[in-house]
Amino acid sequence: MLKLFDLTLKWNGYPIKEAKLELRKIVAQSTTERQLFIENKKREIVDFHLQNNSFYKQLAGSKTFENWEELPILNKQNLQKPLNERLSNGYNSKNAYVNKTSGSSGDPFIFAKDKYCHALTWASYMYRFGWFGIDFNSSLQARFYGIPLDFIGNKKERFKDFLSNRFRFPIFDLSDAALEKILKKFKYKKFDYINGYTSSIVLFAKFLQKKNIILKEICPTLKVCMVTSEMLFEEDKILLENQFGIAIVNEYGASELDLIAFQNPNSEWQVNTETLFVEILDDNDKPLPYGQEGRIVITSLFNKAHPFIRYDIGDIGILDTKSTLQKPILKKLIGRTNDVAILPSGKKSPGLTFYYVTKSIIEDDGNVKEFIIRQTETDSFEIEYVSETKLNSEQIKKIEQAISLYLEPNLNFKFTRKKALERSNRGKLKQFQSMLK
Repeated sequence: MLKLFDLTLKWNGYPIKEAKLELRKIVAQSTTERQLFIENKKREIVDFHLQNNSFYKQLAGSKTFENWEELPILNKQNLQKPLNERLSNGYNSKNAYVNKTSGSSGDPFIFAKDKYCHALTWASYMYRFGWFGIDFNSSLQARFYGIPLDFIGNKKERFKDFLSNRFRFPIFDLSDAALEKILKKFKYKKFDYINGYTSSIVLFAKFLQKKNIILKEICPTLKVCMVTSEMLFEEDKILLENQFGIAIVNEYGASELDLIAFQNPNSEWQVNTETLFVEILDDNDKPLPYGQEGRIVITSLFNKAHPFIRYDIGDIGILDTKSTLQKPILKKLIGRTNDVAILPSGKKSPGLTFYYVTKSIIEDDGNVKEFIIRQTETDSFEIEYVSETKLNSEQIKKIEQAISLYLEPNLNFKFTRKKALERSNRGKLKQFQSMLK
């Protein structure tokens, strides 16, 4: 069978065959071999960048290193300078993979990967999707993603979709009429899996729930649904499982790195230790024991074009106490460090706290489809929502009482009903946002 996806990567200069072979060898390592492999790759990548990357040399302030924990923490602000000032010797935008982060953290920047490193990223995706019987060369994907709206950008993305065996549903219009058209496609296209932004896929599931439809009954070829880029809440996961009738897999990745964690068939969020080294650090940049909450800091073990060494991705998480070096398990992804509400009392609370409280109340009757919360002052918040009918005073009072109980009293809320919520230019929905400086 013609492996069009693999061939496309090869034509674009990404040595996918060699990357797949290397990944297979890494996956087959014993615990001792993996430990040695990680330590060797850490030293190798740091030495490479200290010798070949003036940006990293300046950041590290040295040409050699002895102690891993003394290496600087790289953050997104460090990277907001021209790419050519950050590339390693011998690399440029022509011989490396260059892209831009989505900016969902509020700090977008352009990054680069050498072509072998990027081929390994694809090999890593293929390996993990393979756990659920998905083959990028033959499985048809129903893709819920944004798409460029300009003519050339749109056609380019559509061509990539053709080569990648995927059918894209643009997510900028998710009205009932648009969701009805999406449903019709599932009736006659033999999709193998769904992949895309969590909020859009959840909206589609709510639409199916309203119509009392189980997707697997309409599209029997469907095997699995992978959600990415936005938080998947437990109740949303249950909704998806019920309305789709297939396994729901939670993915956590970053375009500048790789897949960071991927839910395995045992429903564990397994961390990638083949191409990345993941640490959980406290506020003093010290590693925390398994089970404790801290900042997620990641090292890309293969990227020679651009250093991502002890890179603070801007997320907070916890590794499970049953984690091992070879198989760390991400117990919880709490959210972005910049998604924290600072209250009048001085208390800090993850923005998701509001989300959980509000969600549990206003979703009782399925009236509210989506909402976002924005902090405008320490004591003031705006809640924008999309619903079939306007929230009544009793519902608003319930929400305010719950927030008062879970957080603190005397907070002010402004509720605004909208036809649609504002998404990023890629179609992502930022569910909590602090406007405080």
